[in-house]
Amino acid sequence: MDLFGVILSIHIGLGMICLLSGMVSMLAAKKKGRHTKWGEVYHASYAALAATDIMLAIWKWNEIAYLFYIAVFSYGLAIYGYAARKRKWKNWLQHHIRGMLGSYIGAVTALLVNIGDSIPLLNKLPALSYWFLPTIIGSPLIYIVVRRYRKNASVSKKISY
Repeated sequence: MDLFGVILSIHIGLGMICLLSGMVSMLAAKKKGRHTKWGEVYHASYAALAATDIMLAIWKWNEIAYLFYIAVFSYGLAIYGYAARKRKWKNWLQHHIRGMLGSYIGAVTALLVNIGDSIPLLNKLPALSYWFLPTIIGSPLIYIVVRRYRKNASVSKKISY
C-alpha cells in the first residue's frame, strides 16, 4: 500500500470514529459524563479527519478537491460549536447545537458523496442529491433542537458541564 492508501485508511477509520462518537454524544443525556466524553472524542477525531481530508484533497486535487472544501467548512462548524461551549458565549447552547450538528451534517455529506452510490435505496437517487440530502434532513432537526432548548431556557442553566 502506498502512502496515499495509508492516509486514506486512517481517514476512513477516523470518519467511522467521528460518525459513531457524534451519534453517541447526540443521543446521550446532556450533562457531564457520556455526552461530554463522547463529544471530546468527536471533536478530536473530527480535527484529525479534517487534517487527513485536506492532505488527500491536496494530493489528488484534480480528482477530489471538493473534499478540501467540505473539510474546511464542516470542521469550521465543529470549532464554532466547540468554542461556544468552552468559552460560554452568550446563548452558548444554541451556538453549540448549531455548530456541532452542522458539522455532523458535513461529515454525513462527505460520506454520501463518496459512497452513496453503493448504499441500497440511496443508490436509486441522483448523485447530486448526496450533496443536499443531509442538509435538507438535518437543517430542520437543528431548528427543532435549538428551539426546544430555547423554549426551556432553564436547561442551559442545568447543563453546567
